[in-house]
Amino acid sequence: MEDFSDYLSKIDNIEHRDRTEEVLNWVAKTFPNLKPRIAWNQPMFTDHETFIIGFSVAKQHMSVAPEKAGIRQFSNKIVQAGYNPTKEIFRIQWNSPIDFALLEKIIEFNISDKADCSTFWRK
Repeated sequence: MEDFSDYLSKIDNIEHRDRTEEVLNWVAKTFPNLKPRIAWNQPMFTDHETFIIGFSVAKQHMSVAPEKAGIRQFSNKIVQAGYNPTKEIFRIQWNSPIDFALLEKIIEFNISDKADCSTFWRK
């Protein structure tokens, strides 16, 4: 995760850093066609220059940003997984398990839904 090494090095809590690195590595391995990048001081993945998913860290949680469409499409499953969704993100508490199957479905949805998208964000 050379693309994210500087970002990860700034996460003071080693457990949070390791968990974040685990998720970013999982995305990169599961979706090798996605391009990792840092924008707005956050790690994210893009496909043909369009945003697919982003992540950020806070004291109590990791935030996952799949855009509003991703939240709307999976809001029930996000809540069932025990995560706290808002309009733009959902929060995974540091002590909660990562639902990688759900994350995979969200990313697959965004890749498919934005296949013909020519802008970074949905319009």
